[in-house]
Amino acid sequence: MTQSRNSDIFCRTVALAALSVSTLASPALADVVTYVSGAPAKDIQVLKDIVKPWEEATGHTLEFTAMPASTTDSFGQYRLWLAAGNSDIDIYETDVIWAPQLADHFVDLSDAAADVAGTHFPSIIESQTVDGKLVALPLFTDAPALYYRKDLLEKHGAEVPATWEQLTATAQQIQTAERAAGHEDLWGFVWQGNAYEGLTCDGLEWVKSFGGGQIVEPDGTISVNNPHAVAALELAKTWIGTISPEGVLAYQEEDSRGVWQTGNAVFMRNWPYAYSLGDSDDSAVKGKFGVVPLPSGGSSDSSAATLGGWNLAVSKYSKNTEAAVSLALFLTSPEAQKRRALELSRLPTIVSLYDDADIDAQQPIIPKWKDIFLQAVPRPSAPTKSKYNEVSAKFWSAVHDTLSGNGSAAENLELLEIELEEIKGNGW
Repeated sequence: MTQSRNSDIFCRTVALAALSVSTLASPALADVVTYVSGAPAKDIQVLKDIVKPWEEATGHTLEFTAMPASTTDSFGQYRLWLAAGNSDIDIYETDVIWAPQLADHFVDLSDAAADVAGTHFPSIIESQTVDGKLVALPLFTDAPALYYRKDLLEKHGAEVPATWEQLTATAQQIQTAERAAGHEDLWGFVWQGNAYEGLTCDGLEWVKSFGGGQIVEPDGTISVNNPHAVAALELAKTWIGTISPEGVLAYQEEDSRGVWQTGNAVFMRNWPYAYSLGDSDDSAVKGKFGVVPLPSGGSSDSSAATLGGWNLAVSKYSKNTEAAVSLALFLTSPEAQKRRALELSRLPTIVSLYDDADIDAQQPIIPKWKDIFLQAVPRPSAPTKSKYNEVSAKFWSAVHDTLSGNGSAAENLELLEIELEEIKGNGW
């Protein structure tokens, strides 16, 4: 029943796309829609395959422009293009946190998506709605997890860790034993420690899971300078050079995955996209790993996973607005999201897909993630609005300084609080 309904919606989406041109055979009415994204190479290949029916139905074609893998770098370039009113870019693939900051540059999609918005999780639609305008359509959602080597834990009689302290001990135990047995390149835990938006995500998870709040609370209260947050960062600091390589301070997602997928890590913190890649035929860990929610902190019994996800926004400076809106609707349709889920383990934003039999059979990770991301912790983009990027940069810098040994967690969080109060005082 669910699959039939999804197919009906998909067919209507293709029909809508086809109506974006009045005469499909007329080259004069065909547009080239430029799409920018920093997605991994496999995502881009799947995107190009998914879009073929839309291209055939409308006569339009997709032109893809690759962005840096770093979300921080991509955001900076987006801002430059949009501030300049660049008409060469039609569709921007946007992080969930960017809507409040870039909304003025995007087309309001409320009317175009009126018939389909209700099929997505309400919280995700809400996250992309600014001042009553739907500025981006949900492409996929995200929540990170703890990847673990089932074979190594079983070999050494270890349990899957429920707390960060247990992870620390288990990672050290297995790393020490395996290195003694000749696996000298094995590390206990890899994650994202570079000074960029990814470290804000990691750091927020540690702090929140320890009961240290969300950096800035939904009501605008600056909460980050507290003993629980200090304890979280001080524990993470002990990982550097012990269970995590010193080079982790420069790692982003793909760096972590590279170590993990070659079989050189016991645990990894990463997003769902790494699941299908880790289970591919050329992966050294194929069939050897499992995925669970991230650990809790200290005496806390709650896991915290940063709410992520990507969306499609249409530039208001586009010369091909109608075609761009058509493509955005098509790429966020049930059929497109289902294929992305099956081939890339990307989490759908459409509620009904979590009951899809094919997804359950081929990507069992996805149904398990439904409750996790619904309870995920958001980054403080809503309360800090246009100043979020500055707030995040201050936070990840404080975390990176702590991990690098440049001041204690207590010192760095105290300074961070002062800096955030100054930003808040100037209005956010």
